[in-house]
Amino acid sequence: MADRDRDPDRNQPQEIQLLHPPPHYRQTEPSSTQIVAVLTLLPVGGSLLALAALTLTGTLIGLSIAIPLFIIFSPVIVPATIAISMAVAGFLSSGAFGLTGLSSLNYGLKHMIRANAGAGVGKGQAKRGMWDMVGYVGQKTKDVGQNMENKAHEGGGAVRT
Repeated sequence: MADRDRDPDRNQPQEIQLLHPPPHYRQTEPSSTQIVAVLTLLPVGGSLLALAALTLTGTLIGLSIAIPLFIIFSPVIVPATIAISMAVAGFLSSGAFGLTGLSSLNYGLKHMIRANAGAGVGKGQAKRGMWDMVGYVGQKTKDVGQNMENKAHEGGGAVRT
């Protein structure tokens, strides 16, 4: 505390000197293109805002009419919603499995190319080997599907008598 009383410059605010002083900006008038842009965008934005308000109002009115109908017809709507949800989930999982299969085939192709690069096997031969494997797997899948279909027909024929 005594040191502050002895040094009178210590309590004075110090000036901060900047290496690069900020440039002096002068206020400019808006250009004619900026004025035209603002004059064009204000009505467009206002009309879109009004359209959004109308859409919200229509949605609220539609919900106020539809909610009682949903409650009355819920024994039909709930199972339909479950069925549609299951169908959508099936399509999405099918796409995910397909994408996973393609990426694993791509990984296998790259792995075969890298593994056989030192053995003198070319890229074309590796691709042929991969396509042969894909064809084999596809044929096996068709065979299994045909066997399942045949078994289903055999089992269904005995029940129909």
